Amino acid sequence: MSVSEFPTPVTKQATATDDLPASSDRRRVSAQNGAPSGETRHRQRGDIEGLRAIAVALVVLYHAGVPFLPGGYVGVDIFLVISGFLITSQLVSELERTGSVSLTRFYARRAKRLLPAVATVLIVSAALTRFFIPKTQWEAVGGDIVGSALYVVNWRFAARSVDYLAEGTAPSPVQHFWSLAVEEQYYVVWPLLIILAALVARMLRRRAKPLVWTLLLLVAVPSVVYSVIATAHSPESAFFVTPTRVWELAIGAGLALSVSQCARLPRVWAIVLGWAGVVCIAASALVFSSETAWPGYNAALPTLGTAAVIAAGCSTLRRGPELVLGTAPFRWVGGLSYSLYLWHWPLLVAATAHWDGTLTVGHGLLVALVSVIPAWLTHRLIENPLRYSAAVSGSPRLALSLGANFTFVGVVAGMAILLGVTSSTAAAGGPARQAPGAAVLAADPRDDPAGAPPDHVEYMVPDPLQATKDLPDAYADGCHQNADDAKVLSCTYGDPNSKIRVAAAGDSKIAQWLPALQLLATQNNWRLTIFTKSGCTLTSAKTMKTDGTKQPYTSCAEWNSRLLPYLINTEKPDYVITSQVSSSAIDTDGRTTPGAMVAGLRKSWSALTRAGMRVIVLADNPDPGMEVYECVAKNPDRLSACAFDRDKAWSAAPIQKRAAAGMAHVSVVDLHDAICPTARCSPVIGNVLVYRQGSHLTATYVKTLTPRLAKALPKAGLRAKFDAAAVSGPTS
Repeated sequence: MSVSEFPTPVTKQATATDDLPASSDRRRVSAQNGAPSGETRHRQRGDIEGLRAIAVALVVLYHAGVPFLPGGYVGVDIFLVISGFLITSQLVSELERTGSVSLTRFYARRAKRLLPAVATVLIVSAALTRFFIPKTQWEAVGGDIVGSALYVVNWRFAARSVDYLAEGTAPSPVQHFWSLAVEEQYYVVWPLLIILAALVARMLRRRAKPLVWTLLLLVAVPSVVYSVIATAHSPESAFFVTPTRVWELAIGAGLALSVSQCARLPRVWAIVLGWAGVVCIAASALVFSSETAWPGYNAALPTLGTAAVIAAGCSTLRRGPELVLGTAPFRWVGGLSYSLYLWHWPLLVAATAHWDGTLTVGHGLLVALVSVIPAWLTHRLIENPLRYSAAVSGSPRLALSLGANFTFVGVVAGMAILLGVTSSTAAAGGPARQAPGAAVLAADPRDDPAGAPPDHVEYMVPDPLQATKDLPDAYADGCHQNADDAKVLSCTYGDPNSKIRVAAAGDSKIAQWLPALQLLATQNNWRLTIFTKSGCTLTSAKTMKTDGTKQPYTSCAEWNSRLLPYLINTEKPDYVITSQVSSSAIDTDGRTTPGAMVAGLRKSWSALTRAGMRVIVLADNPDPGMEVYECVAKNPDRLSACAFDRDKAWSAAPIQKRAAAGMAHVSVVDLHDAICPTARCSPVIGNVLVYRQGSHLTATYVKTLTPRLAKALPKAGLRAKFDAAAVSGPTS
């Protein structure tokens, strides 16, 4: 089992628990009984403690790789409802008692409850990153830790989730902090709305609770609508962003406003309602999977199930779910749930990195079990002492100061990782150096010893720590379309007024050739226009998303339906150059087959050639099946460990050649041997790192292939010449 987090809903997590134990208005017991000054302890509701236990158990077991809980990620939704109920209960109780809400006391409680444990885990996560995570990921992880400390990291992950360049990146050890960020952002706004309701009620001389209900609905209803729409349109980012989750917290808030009504439920109906809620939760964990778009309307099942359990507990605890949820083991795990949630994921990520990216279910369960130890220690030695400290509880200013200091510590932990990347890059980089790359290879590069994997090189460009930034200009220029949108974007290079019109169209595999095509466009006075979209082949076939979700790539089909007429009727290029990573498409029976891709390619290419264009297909390069740049960074003195077998490397080239066979005005250009000359494909050729993310070539290496591309294109009908002396940089 490979630990992977969130391609779409593949990895979902739980959120933090709340400030205080659960309580219903009907059973609230004012029991100072030794409680710290300024903080009233309430009778715990065993069913809610048990719900916490279920939520964290689902998440931990899911992340450990337990196969029979494909929807274990619903634990996050359970926690959000619980948190919305408990925190709103506190706020409404204070509002009814005092007529307003003290923001200072509210945020002081949050600070002393959450931030000490958070800072502890962030420090340890930074240390684990140093020892276990590849240095190529330090920059991203350092930023993640800073974002986690500031409770904004969910937006960072949302942006990364739709960034094609981030695909293949290992999960962050603090990826689970996204849910904490969602919750805290909600609690920046929600108390302010309650205060607003109190002020308006005072002005109108009305009760505040109806106005609170109104504001809650104004927040929740748009959130539900947005969640459904965003999840259908962009499930990757919808999973992380706050607006798609607010309604789940609002369900809990609505329960808090309805405690007295829930308490009047007939006991029999309350018992039925409570157990029905448990069934809904269980069904969610067993039926939903990584292929389920989330949250959207699917999240209604676990959230309403959780709401049903909480509502039932307001009326009766006898014979209801508390019979099980209120037992000692459930209550113990529930009390530990916040710390256990914080600790389990960083340890799983570190263990996965230690075992070379693969974690068996057995190892996953062992790590999950071990995580109980630091969770218990944190709970006993950090959380509770500060949470129930008389000095801290009696001084909101001290609590806020304490929280600010812990936040600062978390930020420093992230900055330390970022500085580590900067110092490593500076030490390794030195003055900018040119490297020959593919120029060291013979004219016929097949089996050229110069392309054999070395163990060590004197220098290398790009630095593997910066490989993910060695990109074609299409990304920075804003003309590479993301996976969600279907609008056709383009950039034009070379001579915009040239009569030789060349279009490059397809997915990131044609985008990777842009550095060489740009040089050729400049020297040959082409008008070069590029049209690319993440993971989207230029084909008339319906394809699947390339993110592992096994969902139809509808935006790709729409993009193709717009691009093909545009090329034929508006752009009217003389040549269309294309490439791709996908080798299969959806056939008429709904199956994914290579034949469907061949048929789709031939249909699109035929439409272009009938319009008078020539189609040039750049054969897909070998896929190493690993992150070469990470391996190189880890093995600078044993680079041969990062080589891979040429004959076993996957590529879409056979499908491209099969589609082109027999087609007039369609040619295939194959530079495979200049990318992998020997039986073992080398990670570095001519002091140039060959690969960045996945099977993508670095922009630097593509530039060194320019002379070979210039020699091959005339055979496909496109006149091209190249003078390396006229270009500065690694192209000769």
